[in-house]
Amino acid sequence: MAVSQTVWEVLERRNMELGPPEATGMLTHWRYAKAEDGVVWLVLDRAEESTNTLSEAVIAELDRVLSEVQGLSARALVIRSAKKGGFVAGADIRDFRGVHDAGEVEKRMRRAHEVVDRLAGLPMPTIAVIHGHCLGGGLELALACKHRIAVDGASFGFPEVLLGLHPGLGGTFRLTSLIDPVEAMTMMLTGRTVHTKKAKALGLVDTVVEERHVENAVKAAVSGELKSAAGGLRANLLGLGPARRMAAKRMRAETEKKAPRAHYPAPYRLIDLWEEHGGNERNMQRAEIRSFSQLLVGETARNLMRVFFLREGLKRRGRGESGVKHVHVIGAGTMGGDIAAWCAARGKRVTLTDLEPKAIAAAIGRASSFYDKKLHSSLDRRDALDRLIPDFDGAGVSKADLVIEAVAEKEAVKRKVFEAVAPRMKKDAILATNTSSIPLESLREGLAFPERFVGLHFFNPVTRMELVEIVGHDEAGEKTLQRANAFCGDISRLPAPVKSAPGFLVNRALTPYLVEAFVMFDEGVPKEVIDAAARDFGMPMGPIELADRVGLDICLEVARMLQERLDEPMPDVPEWLVQKVENGETGRKAGKGLYTYDEKGRPKSDEVRVAKKAETPKADAVLADRLVLPMLNTLVRCLREGVVPDEDTADGAMIFGTGFAPFRGGPLHYAHSRGADEIVTKLQQLEEKHGPRFAPDAGWERLKGQEAPS
Repeated sequence: MAVSQTVWEVLERRNMELGPPEATGMLTHWRYAKAEDGVVWLVLDRAEESTNTLSEAVIAELDRVLSEVQGLSARALVIRSAKKGGFVAGADIRDFRGVHDAGEVEKRMRRAHEVVDRLAGLPMPTIAVIHGHCLGGGLELALACKHRIAVDGASFGFPEVLLGLHPGLGGTFRLTSLIDPVEAMTMMLTGRTVHTKKAKALGLVDTVVEERHVENAVKAAVSGELKSAAGGLRANLLGLGPARRMAAKRMRAETEKKAPRAHYPAPYRLIDLWEEHGGNERNMQRAEIRSFSQLLVGETARNLMRVFFLREGLKRRGRGESGVKHVHVIGAGTMGGDIAAWCAARGKRVTLTDLEPKAIAAAIGRASSFYDKKLHSSLDRRDALDRLIPDFDGAGVSKADLVIEAVAEKEAVKRKVFEAVAPRMKKDAILATNTSSIPLESLREGLAFPERFVGLHFFNPVTRMELVEIVGHDEAGEKTLQRANAFCGDISRLPAPVKSAPGFLVNRALTPYLVEAFVMFDEGVPKEVIDAAARDFGMPMGPIELADRVGLDICLEVARMLQERLDEPMPDVPEWLVQKVENGETGRKAGKGLYTYDEKGRPKSDEVRVAKKAETPKADAVLADRLVLPMLNTLVRCLREGVVPDEDTADGAMIFGTGFAPFRGGPLHYAHSRGADEIVTKLQQLEEKHGPRFAPDAGWERLKGQEAPS
């Protein structure tokens, strides 16, 4: 949603009056004009960037603008964004890349606060008109205004916690003063966004309007007719120290369940800030700046900012035109159905086919439930369902720009599908397989157009896992690979290029981690202890729980395939695993695997208690090494073999494809931080004790002596 045409006309007139930039010192990022009614419209349009962020240059320029606005005798100031995607996506963390001195950060943050405080103190109505995303520093800028008008569909949030930080430009005290403090703290502690309906209910915005009604809403704000919501009874109660202390205690307990203090200090620092200084904005502001500055130079924030840049690097691969408007998905099981649902939610026309009509119906039902939960308007939900078309006859294959095969992980089954659909496809359509491990050289045999054949390996659950492995092979066309990458960008997924090889990258590296957990369990180590060791290392869940989620049948199939196709030592899969799969105890989807699950797919309560009470033995670091170091060793081997082009792609793929402990900055980054020499020594010790599967790969020699990339 762009700024209204009326405003643009005013701005264009203003620019003509200013003359050429070299003659007038025209602003780089901000444009403003005073309308006939005395209201100044100030528009942020960050030069040469697709999204607005608050860099130091943008804030410094805002300081200059505010001086000029005060000299215009304005009745009011309206702040808008010229970017179609949204208001402001947050602070520009590139400004702090490589900064290690907390004192330097603190000085720079104080200067930024002075500018935002100046905006907050203007003696006139100040109005932020927000469309699209309004995140982090962008929301802090909006909070400094006296009024916030949301265009329907806007979203608001503080994602700083995902970077190992908390809000640092006034958000901690302005949000907790504006809305219910518990709701405010929840937003900041979780990083979750709220959309317009919830934002209005919270009192975060004063009104929600369609774009065509923005100017009338602004007039209401300027005239005093637009009232802000009050904080309410709970806000007053939580202004008292004892009530805040009780609430803070509960917040710490809830936070510890998902973000252990040892790994993620930011949420606990935020809770401390509010508990100690809530209700005293000046003290909280000083404490916010100091705490933010210390966190920014800490190891967790540096590593999580690296993860942010890894994400941005993968996103850049998804730029360009895919030419894909119609997707045809073959196979309506969990993966195929969810791929179809996601593509339809992201604007693609999708036909979904399967040999079993009941499977298609079930997939449409899952999609409808997903849309009900995740799409925020009835119109969006209706449109997504309209785009998701049950295709009982498979007719959509002849019209699709992209055909995605997502049938059983059996080479013969997949090749039979290709034989049936390839002759019916359009001459420029792409054929993609969602295989998780089978080399494409095997699958492409007999295809008349191998140059248009590619792997698109999505991860389960499709609607939550961002990564897609783009699997190339020696006959894949460059245009096909570019379109496949761009298609991932179209549907908001992160493409990671990998070479066709058994298991590709993620499953090849993940399998030794899972199989080692099976071996440890076979040795008599309790599954709860194994999972606890992985969680203590920082994994979001342990390998036993992960194997149950993936499916023990799939784990067994991939492990066997890798054992057959790779010339490297791997342990034999324990016989009990084979027996469980044969008995149908395949994990969470079957209600029973290594854990037992209820009808909603949650571990039974007695087993949850055991897992939570289980104490990892004193050798937990040794257990973690047995699990994690084979993964690192495999990644080094994949780098050496050219399965993945570089360390950043490998780290990004493992973080976004498996959830590898984000605060460590990626597995290879962790290897550098710990030291290649130390890891090689540890692998040699494990090899001596447990066998040749731990033998260090030759690729470690290249990593020795290298520093961890920033």
